[in-house]
Amino acid sequence: MSEHRQRIAVILFNLGGPDSLQAVRPFLFNLFNDPAIIGLPNPWRWLLAQLISRRREKTAQAIYRQMGGRSPILDLVREQATALQADLTRDFDVRVFPCMRYWHPRATEILENVDRFDPETVVLLPLYPQFSTTTTGSSFREWLALEKDRRWKSLKVISYHDDEGFIACHREMIGACLRDLSPGSFRLLFSAHGLPEKIIAAGDPYQRQIEECAAAIAAGLTNLDDWRVCYQSRVGPMRWIGPSTEEEIRRAAEEGKDIVVVPIAFVSEHSETLVELDVEYREIAEAAGVGRYIRIPALGTRPCFIAALAALVRRAIAAGQDIGTDDAIMEIR
Repeated sequence: MSEHRQRIAVILFNLGGPDSLQAVRPFLFNLFNDPAIIGLPNPWRWLLAQLISRRREKTAQAIYRQMGGRSPILDLVREQATALQADLTRDFDVRVFPCMRYWHPRATEILENVDRFDPETVVLLPLYPQFSTTTTGSSFREWLALEKDRRWKSLKVISYHDDEGFIACHREMIGACLRDLSPGSFRLLFSAHGLPEKIIAAGDPYQRQIEECAAAIAAGLTNLDDWRVCYQSRVGPMRWIGPSTEEEIRRAAEEGKDIVVVPIAFVSEHSETLVELDVEYREIAEAAGVGRYIRIPALGTRPCFIAALAALVRRAIAAGQDIGTDDAIMEIR
């Protein structure tokens, strides 16, 4: 008699991105209409989201033109899903579903596919290693509101900023680069997407998790004696957490340092890495006189990262409960 293989669906969450220049404005509207991003009640949030998406459309379209007129993120997440499914298939009857927060395929579309698959257990797995109410929290809340009355059990991987496999994979990628550099000649910048200070002040653990993650990675790198955490992608007039990546690039230039940049909060290439880090910040570095500007790739489908994600899924299933830091778990209960 054959052994029963547990039927598992893994929902792989990411931000998403427009699949054409015409999709830029509705994508931006979906983003800014999220109450996790703008906390105003409706109709004011809806009106403000309409205004911001109209005003930012042309600028955002110019960014996506540099990437061929569309975001690559869905294709890349699909590759990650395929690799993760291949790993998990050794133990489970499994399907991995990419689910985008602000553009297709969104939670309502994916939920229909999961219903057809009819799993026993659903594992919610964010491609945001560090928890924030604006990323993991927002995606989970949308999904959990839609999946009510389903027969399956949902298990949540809340964050994995301190997971040994995830940390080791970053060290592997960074260490390969640092072997060719002389200690003291460069500064390593762990660059993460920024957040307004008021979100952190309200108890969001994101900044702390970013800093803990960077410290854990740096602690295992033998050829590293100069590193800092910084934050990119600031928009609007509010005070944001810092220091900014741009400030740290200029500071390194003033101190005669080469720069190695690690996108510590991004595991898939998209506009913040391919344009902001690779083009805009590189230009700032070159104008400031930086000799070498090296950007470490996002983890993508690197085998050590896929293995780390698979281990997180297996751990959640074996424990039969959510896994992650306690403060983040409480945010979505």
